[in-house]
Amino acid sequence: MLSISALLAVGIFVIAYVLIATEKFNRVAIVSAAAAGMVLVGATDAEAAFFSHETGIDWNVIFLLLGMMIIVSVIHKTGLFEYLAVRAIKAAGGRPKTAFVLILLLVSFASALLDNVTTILLAVPMTFLIAKYLDVNPVPFILAEVFVSNIGGAATLIGDPPNIIIGSKVGLGFNEFLLHMAPLSILVLAAVIPMLVFLFRKQLVNGPEDRAKVDSLVPSSYISDKSLMIKSLVVLTLVIVAFVLHSVTHIEPSLVAMMGAGLLVLISNLKPKDYAMDVEWGTLTFFAGLFIMVGALVHVGALGLAADYVGQAVGGNAPLAGTVIVLASAVISGVVDNIPYVTSMIPVVAEVAKTLPNLSNDGLWWALAAGADFGGNLTIVGASANVVAIGLAHAKGIKISFWEFAKYGIPVTLVSIAISLPYLLIRYF
Repeated sequence: MLSISALLAVGIFVIAYVLIATEKFNRVAIVSAAAAGMVLVGATDAEAAFFSHETGIDWNVIFLLLGMMIIVSVIHKTGLFEYLAVRAIKAAGGRPKTAFVLILLLVSFASALLDNVTTILLAVPMTFLIAKYLDVNPVPFILAEVFVSNIGGAATLIGDPPNIIIGSKVGLGFNEFLLHMAPLSILVLAAVIPMLVFLFRKQLVNGPEDRAKVDSLVPSSYISDKSLMIKSLVVLTLVIVAFVLHSVTHIEPSLVAMMGAGLLVLISNLKPKDYAMDVEWGTLTFFAGLFIMVGALVHVGALGLAADYVGQAVGGNAPLAGTVIVLASAVISGVVDNIPYVTSMIPVVAEVAKTLPNLSNDGLWWALAAGADFGGNLTIVGASANVVAIGLAHAKGIKISFWEFAKYGIPVTLVSIAISLPYLLIRYF
């Protein structure tokens, strides 16, 4: 039986979840108010919120994102991403379908190396330039970039926020994600990218005169600071190598990212305003409030009770547990943001794993990651990258409705899960 403070904490959490899903209010304000509410009802305190790894803010996640955001912000000053976009459309000979595929491959790769939110922040502005020169509608590019950023980001620890949270809370490193999630991500991309070309085939058409304009573009003219670009790429390479060598160095990815950011800032000679303004401070604040909210539910025992219920429902059947987690994660992550979903589910999955004594691998965690990452493509509210992309498009006067997004997001998600479920069951269960 839950205590009064536990019931109040659950109520606050549900209300916050509903408000986040409606997108009617600022989500940072919602989680900040909800976190304060958790303190007021006695569900958490300063010790639990700020210093406990189980019930408080996960500082590894916060500083990993902060470090990578600073690195990407500096790279953005060099014009590298614009250069790559122009190179892609020139390599495609101005043909929209070919350029479409090349851009999606670039976004997929970038999302795995960086994270999908920062990749979208860089890719969508590039898309307006690409669409202008190709004389095509930018919406297919924007939607497809969101889909493949969520899929490509699933491949690594740092590629998608849910992965960062799972890795930090469970102790899974960069190499583990690369070994277990990257093959699945590649399989899904191999199916989804051709499907997107087919779905958008009527909109990816232009004329000979448009292709001729592309021939006149000079990619090198988009590089604004070659020296800084070289420095940035060297630092980014060092950071990625350090991520891969985590099992040898035992240096946390968060420290690697912050050291890389510090080094790049030092050698770039940029002023704080030049890179700090591009950091998504609202996203970081959202994470902090969210961790406090979910930690409060752990603190009062609400999630432990939920875990007991799920454990009893699967009855010690590991394949059933894996299937339930994948399908539930895909559906729920499509309805609400996959970040709060994963944060709240980690304690539940950990307890369910204890009821499966014959399960000796991390299959449940890969099931959670796959379901949440790929399910984030279902609707506009499914993942942070979706919301960011739609917001950037709206700022340019391009309206993408909830249902227009879902029209393409639903088939993408169905194909992704149809590939993921048998892959996970065969490999782990």
